[in-house]
Amino acid sequence: MRNRNYLKMALSILYHSKLRSWLTIIGIVIGIGAVVTIISLSNALSANIESRLSDMDLTLISITPGYTKASSTMGPPHGDGGTTSSDAELTKTDIRSIKLIDNIDFISGQISGRESTYYMGESATLSITGVDPQVWQYMVTYDLESGRMLDPTDKYVAVIGYKVANEIYDDPISLNRIITVNGKSVRVVGILASGESDNSIFMPIDAAVDLIEDKKPDVYDSIIVKADNVDNVKTVKEKVEKKLMISRNAMNENDRDFTVTDSLSMAESVSEMIASMSLFLGAIAAVSLVVGSVGIANTMFTSVLEKTKDIGTMKAIGANNIDIMMIFLYNSALVGFVGGIIGIVLSFILTYLMGKLMNISNITVAPYLVVLGISIAVVIGIISGVVPAYNASKMKPVDALRYE
Repeated sequence: MRNRNYLKMALSILYHSKLRSWLTIIGIVIGIGAVVTIISLSNALSANIESRLSDMDLTLISITPGYTKASSTMGPPHGDGGTTSSDAELTKTDIRSIKLIDNIDFISGQISGRESTYYMGESATLSITGVDPQVWQYMVTYDLESGRMLDPTDKYVAVIGYKVANEIYDDPISLNRIITVNGKSVRVVGILASGESDNSIFMPIDAAVDLIEDKKPDVYDSIIVKADNVDNVKTVKEKVEKKLMISRNAMNENDRDFTVTDSLSMAESVSEMIASMSLFLGAIAAVSLVVGSVGIANTMFTSVLEKTKDIGTMKAIGANNIDIMMIFLYNSALVGFVGGIIGIVLSFILTYLMGKLMNISNITVAPYLVVLGISIAVVIGIISGVVPAYNASKMKPVDALRYE
């Protein structure tokens, strides 16, 4: 018997057991649809993270006041779990203590706060960051929409975010326009491109001390360190921690009153979290494939019982064991194939909906996932049908014809 005949008879078996076959196919559809969708989501999220990381400066290290034993590389200290000093301050002394560490390109103290800002009679409370104009432009990767970055000779001038310039106020803010912060006039010398700290205002730190309440000269909300190379970030971070422990007279972790974080560790942690989440969700989705394979095996055993007399008749007219086995293997593979095709269609729909829901623009089902999904479904079908097909091929013609 040729493959065409095997396929024809397998289609006949599938057609005459429609309800049972389709219930079995649904299990494969759900499994393939879920697995392909999860892989597509994982790929899209990873691509987005890699895109953002490529725009980030992974050589930056941040020092902030306060510390708890629960602190991690994911961000500033928070929660309980150890001692923390609410009175801790970062000063020029801290900058001087770490300035001579090898593999550091730049060091800058920063202050920040939210203040009422006026323009053309309108008021808005915006984030203001005071930076060192001598090094700030070398420590950030911002793109400019227009204008320039801060210069060392600047004082009451600002570089503003795109939304501040174009969306916060009814009248757009253009270059060299004056905005008022706490009663003092500030001239706009630069506007950042869209997506670059859209809602922020950056000013020279000397001017920001005068405009932001409760700020003092040479006292910082954070100190930013830029390493010379990504490969040296962890080494520099460790040296910074050791130097500050000594300069701030912190004998042990309980005396520590500062936190050092780096963007590289944060990026690595996010990537690991996404990978772990994808693996976990993929494992859950794979359970449905196992259930589907059990369903195929059950359907095939039932089909063998229903077709027992037909098996006897085929053997009586010359069909051999291989012919019988191939018919039922084709049948189980066909169940997997149909389930795989519909599962891929389902994954396209789910992927599109999840992309809209999660606001992911570049999410697609890759061609290799289409091939992989259908292949997995067919392989599961064949594996699940091996035992029932083998049992069918071993039936004796006389016993099969007598079966009631």
